[in-house]
Amino acid sequence: MFYKNREEDVELQHRDKDGKDTEPLLSSYESFDYLLMSDAKDGAQKRKAFIQQLKRKNIFVTEVQHPHYKDSEKEFFGLRVSSQALEDYHYLLKVSDSCNACRDESEADKQTTRIRIINFIIYNTFLDTGEKLDDLLTNNVFKSVFCLHERKQQKQLTKKWASWSRLIAPQPFNDIKQYFGEKVTLYYLWLDWYTKLLVPAALLGVIVFLYGLAFFNTSPLIKEVCNSSIIMCPRCDQEKCKVWKLSETCAYAKVSHLFDNEGTVAFAVFMALWATVFLELWKRHRAIYVSRWKVYDWSELEEELIMGIVNNPNCKAKEYKHTYLQSTLVLVLVTLMLMLIIGLAQALVVFRVVAAPLLSVVQWEFIKDNASTVAVLLGAVLHYFTIQIMTRINRWVSIKLCNIEKKNTFASTERSFTIKMFTFQFFTLFSSLFYVAFFLGRINGHPGNYVRIAEWRLEECHPSGCLTDLFIQMAVIMVLKQTLNNIVEFSQPWLKSFFGKKEALKLESSCEHCNSKACCDEDGFVEPCDTCQRRDWLRNYYLASTDSFSLFNEYLEMVIQFSFTTIFVAAFPLAPLLALINNIFEIRLDAIKMVRLERRLVPRKTNDIGVWTKILEAVGVLAVIANGLVIGITSDFIPRMVYRYRYGPCANGITDTHCMEGYINDTLSTAFMGDPEVQKDFKASQLILNSGVNVTHCSYRDYRNHEDYSLTSQFWLVLAVRFAFVILFEHVLVVCKFIVAWFVPDTPTQVKNHSLRDKMERLKKEFQEMKLNRSTDV
Repeated sequence: MFYKNREEDVELQHRDKDGKDTEPLLSSYESFDYLLMSDAKDGAQKRKAFIQQLKRKNIFVTEVQHPHYKDSEKEFFGLRVSSQALEDYHYLLKVSDSCNACRDESEADKQTTRIRIINFIIYNTFLDTGEKLDDLLTNNVFKSVFCLHERKQQKQLTKKWASWSRLIAPQPFNDIKQYFGEKVTLYYLWLDWYTKLLVPAALLGVIVFLYGLAFFNTSPLIKEVCNSSIIMCPRCDQEKCKVWKLSETCAYAKVSHLFDNEGTVAFAVFMALWATVFLELWKRHRAIYVSRWKVYDWSELEEELIMGIVNNPNCKAKEYKHTYLQSTLVLVLVTLMLMLIIGLAQALVVFRVVAAPLLSVVQWEFIKDNASTVAVLLGAVLHYFTIQIMTRINRWVSIKLCNIEKKNTFASTERSFTIKMFTFQFFTLFSSLFYVAFFLGRINGHPGNYVRIAEWRLEECHPSGCLTDLFIQMAVIMVLKQTLNNIVEFSQPWLKSFFGKKEALKLESSCEHCNSKACCDEDGFVEPCDTCQRRDWLRNYYLASTDSFSLFNEYLEMVIQFSFTTIFVAAFPLAPLLALINNIFEIRLDAIKMVRLERRLVPRKTNDIGVWTKILEAVGVLAVIANGLVIGITSDFIPRMVYRYRYGPCANGITDTHCMEGYINDTLSTAFMGDPEVQKDFKASQLILNSGVNVTHCSYRDYRNHEDYSLTSQFWLVLAVRFAFVILFEHVLVVCKFIVAWFVPDTPTQVKNHSLRDKMERLKKEFQEMKLNRSTDV
């Protein structure tokens, strides 16, 4: 046998502080819960000192080595908490204010508790030099630390949940809770609920898309563009960027109509209310499960205090601290970071401005004819790669800011990190989209007075509207982000696990009992030999590493997707459908990754998804504002309504034609080449059509007088109606959101009654025990 210090460990931990015998800590068939690993010969003295500190805290430690294996420098330290520490923990739960309702009943629940206790103790154990585990990991005293998968439960979860054959099967939430704890389970519970609620949103989005498709060939607006003889002004200042016919963009006009029609408005209203209904129903759904799991009133702060006492009975609470200097420093740094992110968004704008004219003079006819659209596509792809780079920078900055704040608990640090990271990611993802939605084509000026960046003219919207640019930007980012992220997210742990298994299997040749059922019994009634033990530990070691923020990455990905699905859904009604399809696979992908490809996450208790609820509520409010602005300002819904009821044929009493006849021409203004100011913007070679005709005037999208280029009365009327619509839209929907939130209680009545009865029973039990003790004393 190559177990080191087995007799020393048992002797040390079979006696209490007074030297009296206590019950054995670890029977021969019980497994370990946590692992420390080292592969360096240096730092042996510090390793030994740290292990001795753990033993003094009632942690059973066993070292396993295999000198015949080529990796003989590897040392594994198996850890398991003592029964005394468990008793202390449960007693403190009983007397706590918020955690006393939680009762661990199954062996699986007790195992997750042991892992949480060990995790807290090893990260809060200090050497005499003041070093703790983080420092020892940094200095290579220890190579790695992680909790171990339990083989039997791991196989059960794989069969019932973490396999592609269970793609559309219900999730076994109770089994997940027993293995990964409530925190991970609530993530899957939330993701499952979100996916189910996406079904009606996706169906309605498809209906809106099909509505636009149904009138694809009959829309008078499309016909007007396709049959138009209007000559448009050059899109850029390059010599090969000439005047062009509006009819050349017939295909673009058809695509615009698919995503900019009357159905879009109704869908945006629905999605704004959907976000509120989803959150309110989620709160009720969560309450049912956390009540069933006995963590309805659970407090992560109190559990940290309890863990602190179990680790060190003489510990002191880390008090809250706040200084205005510290807060000011964090605020300034956050502001600078946001300015950097917005600056990158402006750089993307410059890229689009420069790319469009350059693409218009290339040799390929397709790219030259669709230079603006190709520039939008390239800008979206570049935006995606910018997101990938900035994600890593945002994470590093968020961690550093949390270190400056020095929060008193892990839970508060996690909340602070979540808020900062989400804020940075939100601006990284949406700054460019906000520009496309609300500024593109509105600050570019007009012939004779174009707005330029250096010598480059700002880009314009297509005469059919600006919404298609926003749709292209969103579609590219959503498809790339979801597809490529999932591929990378799954392939990295799979590759590490694949090569790790090959390393672990090499040990089979070292032991003649490796394939013996008696040796490696999953129930653990016969203790595995050293080789089998180390092989199992190596399998865990070669899995992809996890940390405290691993679950955060999953939440961030889904909440960003939720933001895409709700905030600009008026421009992309198919977003809920893409999200639904992605999430069906995302649930199983995450399950397979957590169960089979990654080291086991530390099981943690909680009763909510934390600050993510507040973030989702904020996104819901922002969705109302953004969709109101998209419909009122970005889309052509308001100009069309004004034209139909104020300037169109029907408004003037003409009934023998469609009410929208002449709309496109009405939205265009004319620039005459005889104007000296206009001549400065266009070269003579740009004013010749491909047919060789020299034009004397051209049109551009705006409401301006052709004599002095002043804004017309129609512009001011449209602008007034736009703002009136936005204010009305947002106020009505905000009121509706409040009504829905009031109408749907956060907690079901049966959950409240169950909690009430449970508290009454516990009080009665405590009262009866008190009376029994009193009578015994007498």
